[in-house]
Amino acid sequence: MPAPSLAAAAPPPAHDAALPEGVRLLARRHRLRWYEGLPWLLAIAGYFLFPDYLTLGAQVFIAILFALATDLILGYGGVITLGQAAFFGAGAYACGLLSAHGWTEPLSLLVVAAVAAALVGFLSGFVVLRTAGLTQLMLTLIVAVMLQEAANKASPVTGGANGLQGMVISPILGVFDFDLYGHVAYIYCLILLFLGWVLIRTLVHSPFGRTLTGIRESEARMHAIGSPVFRRRLTAYVISAALCGVAGALLAETTTLVALDSLSFDRSGAVVIMLIVGGLGRLYGAFIGVPIYMIAADRFATADPTYWYFWIGVFLLLIVLFARGGIIGLIERAVRLVRK
Repeated sequence: MPAPSLAAAAPPPAHDAALPEGVRLLARRHRLRWYEGLPWLLAIAGYFLFPDYLTLGAQVFIAILFALATDLILGYGGVITLGQAAFFGAGAYACGLLSAHGWTEPLSLLVVAAVAAALVGFLSGFVVLRTAGLTQLMLTLIVAVMLQEAANKASPVTGGANGLQGMVISPILGVFDFDLYGHVAYIYCLILLFLGWVLIRTLVHSPFGRTLTGIRESEARMHAIGSPVFRRRLTAYVISAALCGVAGALLAETTTLVALDSLSFDRSGAVVIMLIVGGLGRLYGAFIGVPIYMIAADRFATADPTYWYFWIGVFLLLIVLFARGGIIGLIERAVRLVRK
């Protein structure tokens, strides 16, 4: 009888054997893949290859961060929302009002914006998350509309339809001043997008994130096993709101202007369309959907300035009919076909 090989006889490493199987599965899901570095390599390359479009690049990064934050609650948490602009605008106005009145340090302004948006998310979440379906959708929209109207009525403070002006932003860390060509804004927004992505990636691959997915798939079943459904959803809602507020503050800092449309329905609707195009409930849907939507909107508006929304609708219809799961879903199906 041949002796067993050392590889077969050797016990598994102590640090793996001590872990429960579920924890090991989560660790494997959490492990970085090579393709996850592609968006960041492209972003770094874009800094050198397209120096005339750095300001636009910063706007794209802000939109991706906003979409990532929205996907956390919409794609993973299953909360039907058209009101994420409420948090985006709350962060933008918190940053803008403080800056216009003398508080100009950009990093601390981001913290204040995140807290302000999280507070709006916490207060509204107590009502919104106790409902479902169409009622939930309308309540999220109502929260954003109420904030927009409040900002419009308070025009002596917010600037109303003319926008909040007079903002002054100090150099980042007292060294890096925002320039006209967008060099600092591009790097600043890219770093903050990376930090936001790390946070969201960690959350969705954690037990908390798996619970969110379970709630999205079957809320009744999660209740049956004793999961604190409302508390988990509220936590995710507040985190999503805080990140949306950071995105709004970034837009305010890089443009030194806060417009009333930061609270508009158009902004909430556009970010949902971006996620549908890229892939809702997929971590990298925002990275694909945002650039494609922004490029398509720019091309359609140039070709047909009056009816360009019609062409956006046609484009979205084609995505829904022929690319279920968005562009990422299409790529996943193509990869499976190639493997077969």
